Amino acid sequence: MSLPFENDDDFTYGSYLKVPELLSLQQCVSVDPDTGGPEHDETLFIVIHQVYELWFKQILHEIDYIIVMLDGHKINGARSHLKRVLKIMKTLVGQIDVLETMTPAEFASFRNFLANASGFQSAQFRELEFLLGVKDRVQVEWFGGEEGDRLARRYESPTLWDSFAHYLHRHGLHVPQEVLERDVREPIVENAELQATIVSHYSDEGLAGFCETLTDLDEGLQEWRYRHMMMVRRTIGTKPGTGGSEGAEYLATTLFHPVFPDLWAIRAAF
Repeated sequence: MSLPFENDDDFTYGSYLKVPELLSLQQCVSVDPDTGGPEHDETLFIVIHQVYELWFKQILHEIDYIIVMLDGHKINGARSHLKRVLKIMKTLVGQIDVLETMTPAEFASFRNFLANASGFQSAQFRELEFLLGVKDRVQVEWFGGEEGDRLARRYESPTLWDSFAHYLHRHGLHVPQEVLERDVREPIVENAELQATIVSHYSDEGLAGFCETLTDLDEGLQEWRYRHMMMVRRTIGTKPGTGGSEGAEYLATTLFHPVFPDLWAIRAAF
């Protein structure tokens, strides 16, 4: 069988990656009153957020695969892909450094042109939250069409933590029935019995390593939330966000709510 690029002069780096199409997607809506063209910094704003959406797509792809690997009893492979997610999270945080090179005045030059468009409308980020157990039925109703369908499926599906709990159960560890049979649409809550099970098996390097990497993911999400909140505060201060959101004030309410509370609770048990 020949490779797709063999004997095909039209199959190139650009055609494979759809580079012309990709570079055509940065379509500015602002108008600079002096030049008649778009405001200079809007391109940066668009590129950064389009790249975020691409990374969100990859994170969802990886965590879905991690769940498949846990279901297949491959915890070491699952941890390897979880480490990849952590590297991506670091990249997401690092992109904020680039965005913060834009001053409040530069953002204000095109902000009004964004109208009701807001990062709160990122369906993929809501999918990621749902996959990690941060679920709110109201958010499903914010989206229609294919995005709404995807979110509805995530809302009804087990989380990464549920998959891990079932992995422990299948390997003969004691996991309380209320954990195994919990309503996956509800928030993940601490369970003392499950914590005792995890602590008593922390000498298992595979289990402990996966738990620590999950904790890294939780911490990485909190770092992203904090840096995002501070970036918004730095850029627009106490102003409402675009699309009628509460801006930095709302983002501050999302801080310090771990997605894997049991893994933080066990810290005092060693």
